[in-house]
Amino acid sequence: MTTPMTIQQAAAATGLSVHTLRYYERIGLLDPVARRSNAHRQFREEDIRWIDFLLKLRRTGLPVRDMLRYAEWRREGNTPESVSARKALLEQHTQSVEQTIAALQDNLTVLQLKIAMYSDMQANFGAEIDLPSIHPKDSLHDHQPSAPQTDSGTSRHRNRIA
Repeated sequence: MTTPMTIQQAAAATGLSVHTLRYYERIGLLDPVARRSNAHRQFREEDIRWIDFLLKLRRTGLPVRDMLRYAEWRREGNTPESVSARKALLEQHTQSVEQTIAALQDNLTVLQLKIAMYSDMQANFGAEIDLPSIHPKDSLHDHQPSAPQTDSGTSRHRNRIA
């Protein structure tokens, strides 16, 4: 058996904050965590595995309300009703995740085609041209640098690839 973890150790192990762990316990996503005589929480390996599963559900976009329902059914034990309900929820969510993956794959294909089109355009220029760098915080829309203002307040037009 492994040594129980403090809440700080559990936070480090799961990547959640101490505040989030307390919140998850308060709303019922976590079963009440065992406590020492000084009232400090003692997270077990089983608690950490459950939290890891909850994080996977969250990363797939499962709403917290559905995670709460799943947690309630889990607490009921492995009854035929509970097992069926948990399985149905996961099957339904799996379909949603598969649809999201398919849509993302379609979007990725469009991006790759657009990149190939720009590569072909650059090859036709005979030399590489400098394109503005795009930072992760920028949108995925075509980047257009700010045009300098002339004395009359009108913008100069720049040649750019749309």
